[in-house]
Amino acid sequence: MTAQKILFADDDAEIREVLRLLLTGEGYEVVEASSGSEAIRLVDDSVDLIILDVMMPGMDGYAACAEIRKRSSAPIFFLTAKSQDSDKTLGFSMGGDDYLVKPFSYSELISRVKALLRRYYVYGSKQEESTDIIRCCGNIEIDPNQCMVRQNGEEVRLTDTEYRILFLLASHRKKVFSVQNIYESIWKEPYFYGSNNTVMVHIRNIRRKLGDVTQNSRTIQTVWGRGYRIE
Repeated sequence: MTAQKILFADDDAEIREVLRLLLTGEGYEVVEASSGSEAIRLVDDSVDLIILDVMMPGMDGYAACAEIRKRSSAPIFFLTAKSQDSDKTLGFSMGGDDYLVKPFSYSELISRVKALLRRYYVYGSKQEESTDIIRCCGNIEIDPNQCMVRQNGEEVRLTDTEYRILFLLASHRKKVFSVQNIYESIWKEPYFYGSNNTVMVHIRNIRRKLGDVTQNSRTIQTVWGRGYRIE
């Protein structure tokens, strides 16, 4: 079986060395980058996960994430010393899937890496199970066979997490999902209050990409006090 490939970008050579030894010891193939711009150059379809430091010289991790999202749907995992909620919100809005604050335990890092890769292969863009196309909101098609969303026949590029949220809601039309329901279904880990913002940022990103940013969204509807649904 081919080893899953992880691209890791950090300007600190010592951190890259530690992470390379840790990840290769878990059986992963590791590709290293010392800057955001180098990470962009190294991304291709063979990369299964991208880990980005945020504070890198030249192009920071947020900017690199935004560029990588134009060519890859692989999960993006931020490692950073920036711990404010606004930093996490910015990371998710740029297309990130997870966020871990330094210093962190190695066991937590590996746990997050395995969870992201598992979700990507089982629920995300590399799943192999065939499912019928889902049509919703009049002009939106969700094709689980290709993990692709089309609007009026044109592809809408969603991140892996955004796709899975939309697929979850569209697969259970008219059912109202609370933020806790969504978080535990998508992230496969226990809900905590701080998860509210994480879910809401991803919902906002989906609406924006579908061109529906009105207060009364016609795609993912807000059911005040209860959660979200798709008619």
